[in-house]
Amino acid sequence: MNKLKLKDLVYKVNGAAIEVHKALGPGLLESVYHKCLMHELQLRGVDFYPEMSIPVRYKDIEINTQLKCDLFIENCLVVELKAVDEVLPIHQAQLLSYMKLLKAPMGLLINFNCVNVFNAGQKTYVNEFYEVLS
Repeated sequence: MNKLKLKDLVYKVNGAAIEVHKALGPGLLESVYHKCLMHELQLRGVDFYPEMSIPVRYKDIEINTQLKCDLFIENCLVVELKAVDEVLPIHQAQLLSYMKLLKAPMGLLINFNCVNVFNAGQKTYVNEFYEVLS
């Protein structure tokens, strides 16, 4: 995947999140937004793995963990969903760690518990894997 295709993918996912937020508004459980966003992504033809287990390798062994990202989209974009009053630094750290473990160049942190999901509720992150894309 190149940077242009990845940015287009982010645009599609953000559009899907905005559509869900526009229909439901803030104040629901994260699981409701998660199910609705998965449906919206399917309608838009976006491939993803829901609640994908994240492998953790430590000193040449694989550690059995309970880590799961909300959505892993087209093997390059990690999406973490929240429905919280405030996005905390631990939420950002979680997303960045998932991106590193999955070797994903980009991640989205989307908080549905806000008035405007695109302005206040969405943050995009990149890491060292993004820099090697063409």
